[in-house]
Amino acid sequence: MRPRMRGHSLRTRLLLFVGFTLTVVCAAMALTTIYAQRAYLLGNLDQRVSDAAERSQGGLQRRAGDAEDLGFLNERGQPAGTIAARLDGDVVAAEFVDSDAVPRPLTAAQVAALDGVPTDGSLHTRRVPGLGTYRVTAIDGEGVPVLAGLPMDDVQDMINNLVVIEAGLATAGLAVAGCVCAVVIRRQLRPLSRVAATAVGVSRAPLGHGKVSGLVRVPERDTDTGTEAGQVGAALNRMIDHVESSLAERQRTEERMRRFLADASHELRTPLASIVNYAALMDRGTDRIDPALAWRRVSAESVRMTALVEDLLLLARLDEGRPLRREEVDLTILVAEALWDARAAGGGHEWQIEVFLDAPAVVIGDSARLHQVVTNLLANARTHTPPGTTVTATVEATEQSCVVRVRDDGPGIPPGLLPTVFERFTRADTSRSRTTGDEGGTGLGLAIVTAITAAHGGRIGVESEPGRTVFTIELPLAGNGEPTLTREI
Repeated sequence: MRPRMRGHSLRTRLLLFVGFTLTVVCAAMALTTIYAQRAYLLGNLDQRVSDAAERSQGGLQRRAGDAEDLGFLNERGQPAGTIAARLDGDVVAAEFVDSDAVPRPLTAAQVAALDGVPTDGSLHTRRVPGLGTYRVTAIDGEGVPVLAGLPMDDVQDMINNLVVIEAGLATAGLAVAGCVCAVVIRRQLRPLSRVAATAVGVSRAPLGHGKVSGLVRVPERDTDTGTEAGQVGAALNRMIDHVESSLAERQRTEERMRRFLADASHELRTPLASIVNYAALMDRGTDRIDPALAWRRVSAESVRMTALVEDLLLLARLDEGRPLRREEVDLTILVAEALWDARAAGGGHEWQIEVFLDAPAVVIGDSARLHQVVTNLLANARTHTPPGTTVTATVEATEQSCVVRVRDDGPGIPPGLLPTVFERFTRADTSRSRTTGDEGGTGLGLAIVTAITAAHGGRIGVESEPGRTVFTIELPLAGNGEPTLTREI
């Protein structure tokens, strides 16, 4: 079964893996060396045994002794421990050379250990009592059958020493390699430790409330994408950037929502308070106010509150992304009709229209909503500029897009208000003149223009300075395909 390492750190796992790998490699190398050396030594010993048997047979052929004569052992060159025997089915005579190079006869037990060796020249290992382990062979051929053997103790001692040396070297190598690997792994994992510390620091930040900014980042030295740890650090920094920007956007959205609710409550409270007050006066039957006038004021405030509620509902539907009716709309005709309506409502202004067409000014969209966009822009110019101001509506069409501009030569928008002019409940009453007797709008007109333009895939912008204010709307031209009709919001 594989050991469970769930509770170990990455550093421990790497060390264990490297240690296990090095142990396997060292063990394989040591075993290969030992087996190769053992095969070489045994092969050398076997060759020496075969040579000793041939020399023994040759020596007997040159001597003229009896059947038990082993005088060839007295010849020069016989190593100590050599065993020689004459065979005749069984061992007839057997001697060995002692450490003083003097032949000694074998005992009956020692002779019995040599019985049964075939005379085919094959090598065998036999345990000779009192002498140790021997490698022996027996040959017959055309000469006298003989047996020769050499001790294996020297070879075995050499192999054992080799095992000890290999084990010592492997242990030392493993220890050194383990220390080096531990140092290298520790150094390589330091960036991951710093990345983990950064992640812990971010997890402790109060992300659920308050203003979130300045979250800690992974140091630049740990974000090198050429290394695995650097890739993790760079990915964590990107995630932190995304989290911080998302939280900032969420906070901005919440602030806009709170401001929107506060402004909407304030706008609804004003006409509602007027209605309540006039209703209370009429209910008391007082002579301080004409009932007809009171009813007119209640009706006017009701209309104002209804318009505000309808604008809020329209914005809510646009925010939900509800589909608009899609049909071909000629912006030239639409702008001309809106300009005539504005001229009828604001006779004190000069109204003009300009048309520059390189292609038909036809777009795909909701005709009623696009008419509302142009109407709101013209109403904004009429409401916030004094009588006598010239308001010009321009329609331009190219091969790529259609542009509608509403330009006036009024006092302009204050620079401090310009960045927020398209936000909801934004008013410019403090600097842009109002028509006498006008009660003003709800502060949602330009916000509605922005939302409808965005819903049609268009863009809106504004430029303003004293004597010149231009609102620009850019919409994509209609394609060659038939428009797709969808449910109207």
